[in-house]
Amino acid sequence: MLKFIFMVVFMIPVCFLNITSWWLVQVMLMFIVFISILGVNLGIGYENLSYMFGCDMLSYGLILLSFWVCGLMIMASVNLFNYQYYYYYFLLFIIFLILMLMCTFSSLNMLSFYIFFEGSLIPTLMLILGWGYQPERIQAGIYLLFYTLFASLPLLLGLLIFYFNNGSLNFIMYYGDEVMSMYMYMCMIIAFLIKMPMFMVHLWLPKAHVEAPVSGSMILAGVLLKLGGYGLMRLLKVMILYCIYYSFMWIGIGLLGGFLIGLVCLRQVDLKSLIAYSSVAHMGMVLGGIMSLNIWGFNGSFLMMIGHGLCSSGLFCLANIVYERVGSRSLLINKGLLNMMPSLSLWWFLLCSSNMAAPPSMNLLAEISLINSIMSWNPMSFMMIMMMSFFGAAYSLYLFSYSQHGKMYSGIYSCANINFREYLLLFLHWIPLNVLIVRSDVLFYWI
Repeated sequence: MLKFIFMVVFMIPVCFLNITSWWLVQVMLMFIVFISILGVNLGIGYENLSYMFGCDMLSYGLILLSFWVCGLMIMASVNLFNYQYYYYYFLLFIIFLILMLMCTFSSLNMLSFYIFFEGSLIPTLMLILGWGYQPERIQAGIYLLFYTLFASLPLLLGLLIFYFNNGSLNFIMYYGDEVMSMYMYMCMIIAFLIKMPMFMVHLWLPKAHVEAPVSGSMILAGVLLKLGGYGLMRLLKVMILYCIYYSFMWIGIGLLGGFLIGLVCLRQVDLKSLIAYSSVAHMGMVLGGIMSLNIWGFNGSFLMMIGHGLCSSGLFCLANIVYERVGSRSLLINKGLLNMMPSLSLWWFLLCSSNMAAPPSMNLLAEISLINSIMSWNPMSFMMIMMMSFFGAAYSLYLFSYSQHGKMYSGIYSCANINFREYLLLFLHWIPLNVLIVRSDVLFYWI
């Protein structure tokens, strides 16, 4: 892992080179993705071990997703480069963010995992505050900061108490250890539930998405929400006893929240807000899968995290492409886009269909796994799952039909055409989302 970390660290001076730095950083990130794919970890143990870092299949998938999404963030934010809007600092924060995410996903020690987990908040906050669109971005940044920090101190205390009782914080060495207090269980779980975010502690997410630039939205939806699911998967191994007793609360909140958020999505008029709320519904299902504590649930959650990361990030790119042309994200104004940008409508259709888990997207396989998992936990949960799936399809159709059809607003006649970079950007989101399902056996055997 150390070689990848050094590659990223040595990209920092490249940010401050002359005009070529923008594309050079992006090419380097895609090169790292290529090298990572060549070193794929198909085993069931940890590989690439160095110092306190190493990765298994769970870490490997999410690290690859981080590099991929960060490379596409630079491609999506080319306007900052064109207008010379402090783009070198922008690149610096993206590299800092990649470094934090990579160290988080490859940490073998709970304390270093905690430090990097919280550290990833800083560059995200800077992206929102520095390059956000509206003055409300400061309030959104404070929401993000306080929701996350509210739960991080209990997590730190929980980890220190766990170390005091068991003598180790190493992920490999804690098998057989068990958290023996309800307070410890709550301390160690609540930070990840807020980060996911679970329904009822999700208000920071739509706020942050709406105010963030396209790059901030892409990394938030693509990778940062997955930190919560990853943390739960890692730490539930020491809380099995309490999870068996109290999982019903979290699964109940996840399923009920997914249904209610589906209803909320159907009355959104802001493109970004709708996509942000749909993320909460998807992560509610991931929460249900993880808390059901079976193989189907863990595998389905891992697949959903990868699939949702690509799909949601692509939808935010689409919303931004429309916003750059029209100057508004409102569905009341962005009607009849099929007339103005007919070639873009195909991408709207492909990504909206992936969002509602249509084949052959990875989201379909993930939802089937999660439905299996939650139904095996309690067959009575079929009602909520049915409603979640139905409303997931309903708000995806609502998003597609309202934006592409209807009477055009006369002010959008001044639209420019879509360029090759934007097609490539959407293609690079959609291809892995629909091709990875071919080798889903690899993604299923990691546990």
